[in-house]
Amino acid sequence: MKIALSSSEHAYRITLSAPPLHILDIPMLEELREALGRLGNDRHALIVDATGERAFSAGVSVQDHLGDRAPSMLSAFHDCFRLLAKLDLVTVALVKGLALGGGCELAMACDFVLASDQARFGQPEIHLGVFPPVAAYQLSRQTAPRKGLELLLTGEPVDAATAERLGLVNAVFPHAELDARADEWLQRLYRQSASSLRFTKKAFRLAQAADFDERLARVERLYLEELMQTGDAVEGLSAFLEKRKPEWQGR
Repeated sequence: MKIALSSSEHAYRITLSAPPLHILDIPMLEELREALGRLGNDRHALIVDATGERAFSAGVSVQDHLGDRAPSMLSAFHDCFRLLAKLDLVTVALVKGLALGGGCELAMACDFVLASDQARFGQPEIHLGVFPPVAAYQLSRQTAPRKGLELLLTGEPVDAATAERLGLVNAVFPHAELDARADEWLQRLYRQSASSLRFTKKAFRLAQAADFDERLARVERLYLEELMQTGDAVEGLSAFLEKRKPEWQGR
């Protein structure tokens, strides 16, 4: 099992358990989807974290981006985000190390992100000749447009303090104190009515007039039907797997 689901009085907890980098391959994504589908609206929150110190998740398996695997991977991956988007529970990501690619998207999909001062966030997909569909949606809404586009087009990671300034992180704590300080932060939610939190979150979503499913579906079609038909997308992913520099053709 690569995903652990547990619960306490106030929160469910989903823990990524495929150290050291918690790479999200298709079986792991299917486990994550199943765990999300088992949650009830009978707690204050859902906490998403990972075992170990090195990474929250370094992203989705590159092998699963190629060939016949890509549609299955995107389907399982995006199902996880659709389930997260529909949860009335408050969702909180605890990020200790690397949150890259799909791992960064997973953290950003949560309502709140609490990070260690050693955490790093980034969307490096452009280095492989592709783009991250979920992050294209998330960064267009969670950051100033120029900054979000910069993260997507350069692929350069940012540290936790920068991520906080950009609005991607709610609070940054010393690495050794993350668990204890995060629990203190969460107590501000736990002392509220769990049902009132859920209704307030629902009201906030209504006020945003979010159409996540529709927009994600359009971005997904762009990814599969246009981007993945280009030579450069296949070249970038293949070069990564073959540990060589890609030879871009611009088409």
